[in-house]
Amino acid sequence: MHVGHGVPGDEILEKLRERIAGFAASRIGRESAEDVAQEVLILLHEKYPHVKSLDELLPLSFRIVRFKMLALRRKAVRRGETTQVAADEIPLIDPRRDPAAAAEQRETRDRLIRAVLQLGERCRRIFALKLEGKGFAEIQAVLGAASINTVYTWDFRCRKELMARMGGGWEPGV
Repeated sequence: MHVGHGVPGDEILEKLRERIAGFAASRIGRESAEDVAQEVLILLHEKYPHVKSLDELLPLSFRIVRFKMLALRRKAVRRGETTQVAADEIPLIDPRRDPAAAAEQRETRDRLIRAVLQLGERCRRIFALKLEGKGFAEIQAVLGAASINTVYTWDFRCRKELMARMGGGWEPGV
């Protein structure tokens, strides 16, 4: 496919590049279209030097263009470029705490503390161990339970009792 300056082959390549770039620009934008057109011409030169007539080059080049555009779209999706939101469109979070939310959180925390203090020693110990990040097998060893199923049962009963003492849920009066 290599042709020198001033040869009719140069005209064919120029027309082909214009058509490829125009087709790609109508679908992916002018900037990317020029890159795609260049890649297609390079590919035609390297892999299809035996194809010389415009009747053969045109369908082949458009097939390659479609594959290149699909690859660009897949890459954009993979990188998350299709779901990006402009930074000025993202609402800023108010650094001040919402007074109502803060009061509700304080009230829930106080109810939780009162409920935990009303639980038996074993339940308080299980919750403390869970807050330390211990798993059920570790809790079994610390509490000296006969089996891990015993710990599961204790945990279930403790959580049930805690919810009852909280009024049936995290929200007051639930």
